[in-house]
Amino acid sequence: MLYFYKMEEAIVFIDAGYLSFISRFFGNGKHLKFKIEKFSENLAKQRSLNCKKIYYYTAPPYQSPKPNEKENKRKANYDKFIEKLRNVKPQIIIREGRCQKDEKGLYHQKGVDTILTMDLLKSAQSKEAKNFILLTADTDFVPVMAEIQKDHGINLILAYFTDKRRKSAFSLSNHLWDSCKNKILINKGHFQD
Repeated sequence: MLYFYKMEEAIVFIDAGYLSFISRFFGNGKHLKFKIEKFSENLAKQRSLNCKKIYYYTAPPYQSPKPNEKENKRKANYDKFIEKLRNVKPQIIIREGRCQKDEKGLYHQKGVDTILTMDLLKSAQSKEAKNFILLTADTDFVPVMAEIQKDHGINLILAYFTDKRRKSAFSLSNHLWDSCKNKILINKGHFQD
């Protein structure tokens, strides 16, 4: 008689800006070519979990009131990329904030953290899965991380990357580190098919 072991399920929550930053690091300044769904499955498999669903947090590229050709092309490429993501398995739920340009000409995502926080709470309250994998380096999530672990019994796994250099772009705050006992250190292998 054969017995089949059903792996527990996990939902993966991805801060796209942070993932992009890590991808460029491993690609020596260029983005790695990889599939988000495969990356998420690789994270889950590392903990013997099955990736049930992926939440992907991003923002469309900035568009000025009268977009120029470069802005239009960037937006068209983004739209094509997002459309591909909508048609993969496991399901990727795209959650978009907005992109704002400041007076120095720098771009910033707005609203993404709030949407991610809401989704973490809703998913925990609805008991969508017992395991969450959160890819972030943002300490703003520490309060919601504490709540979903303590009040909702979620096994929260922090997916992160560090180059182990103090005060580098990849240094992780102790506050975030201490908020979650389960962690996955991202490596280049997670990006491979």
